[in-house]
Amino acid sequence: MRLFPAPQGASPNYQKFGDEPPDHAIGRSRGGLTTKSHLVCDGKGRALAFILTPGQAADTSMLAATLDEIRVPGAHGRPRSRPDRVMADKGYPSKANRAWLREQGIAATIPEREDQIAHRRKKPGRPIDFGDEQRARYKGRNVVERCFNKLKQWRGIAMRSDKLARNYHARLCLAATLHGLTS
Repeated sequence: MRLFPAPQGASPNYQKFGDEPPDHAIGRSRGGLTTKSHLVCDGKGRALAFILTPGQAADTSMLAATLDEIRVPGAHGRPRSRPDRVMADKGYPSKANRAWLREQGIAATIPEREDQIAHRRKKPGRPIDFGDEQRARYKGRNVVERCFNKLKQWRGIAMRSDKLARNYHARLCLAATLHGLTS
């Protein structure tokens, strides 16, 4: 036993003090205080809808809510609110999301994560078809990344300098509108 405890250094400065108000959409993730933007865009890279959540919020829980925000006006009639197909990355696959997409009649191109594939081998069930056709289709998902990059050309969006989520959301709306007009 030591007579004097070994120095442990300063206390960590990354701890959040109290809960952040819900109107800020700021949360803790590995990178510190962050905000996630869940984005839906069309095949041309134009943003159709987005939702802001705190950084610790799981992607998979936001798929249905983000798709519900889509409103694309046509020449006449109600605005279109349901896409023909959804392409999402490995942050969005879950049984609940796949069931919801089937109920809505939306085709999905979402690869499974490695842990889900391993779990499926232990308990065989309905297989997820991610063959050559799906892989070729999934290559088009880079349109979403390019849309994010276009929006983040605005420094205020890239840095999240707004405290309130509604101000940050307004910036996203403005940037998406200007990007949609120029493309």
